[in-house]
Amino acid sequence: MVEVHKLDAACGAEIRNADLSSALSSADLRIIRTAWMEHHVLVFPEQKLENDDLVRFAEYLGPIGDDPFIKPIEEHDRIAAIHRKADETGRIFADNWHSDWSFMSTPPAGTFLYGIVIPPTGGDTYFSNQHLAYESMQSDMKEKYEELLSIHSARTAYSRDGVYAKKNYDGTMNISVSDEANEIQHHPLVRTHPESGKQGIFGGSYVVDFEGVEETRAKKIIEELVAWQDREEFVYRHKWKPNMLVLWDNRSVLHRASGGYEGYERRLHRLTIADSADYY
Repeated sequence: MVEVHKLDAACGAEIRNADLSSALSSADLRIIRTAWMEHHVLVFPEQKLENDDLVRFAEYLGPIGDDPFIKPIEEHDRIAAIHRKADETGRIFADNWHSDWSFMSTPPAGTFLYGIVIPPTGGDTYFSNQHLAYESMQSDMKEKYEELLSIHSARTAYSRDGVYAKKNYDGTMNISVSDEANEIQHHPLVRTHPESGKQGIFGGSYVVDFEGVEETRAKKIIEELVAWQDREEFVYRHKWKPNMLVLWDNRSVLHRASGGYEGYERRLHRLTIADSADYY
């Protein structure tokens, strides 16, 4: 039977006795999904997985989502690689707080990464619990944010002038920039999780403005939110090992990558899980 062990952190739990290379029972899947909603980040250590195993596990959780600006690996059209070669010296991919693809009309429910090549040092992934961040606000702070409608866009990252355009980024990541990145999407800054019913902040680096808010004030709000979400009491710092899979809920946490592994290769395989009420 699958076991859930809560981590000593702001979010996260380790899942034991789950072999993701084989079919999972309905009982084990219920335990995993309940733990996912409760702890927001799940760690599955010591998993020996092929690409088809990753796809099967993703489909237990929901329909596989789209990765609009990252091309898939050659071996599988549903899987993307988060890859950095040992000799790269440029910017670390996804090194700022974000919720994956929050600029979509229906952003993905979840994402997972599976460790293929893990450096001996550095490369930690940080997660910030956005339910806890909201619950910890004083009432006047909550009132300040509760009615705000955020404007999300991928333009600063994936437009033809974005940080990942070829003229600005020379990394291994197989990124496809386009004018579609300039499109915008509105989401409430404080929203109710569609499955758990918990309220939380839905922000991150794809928030570029707020509806009806003057530009200078909007920038100040974004700066205040980033400072708040980065507080240590909301953050879990995950240290990777080879053959480890980490699943998180994009509706509950922000995440960001980190460096510190200069001279070493790092490669993980990634799948996103679309948000679908059919799986609740």
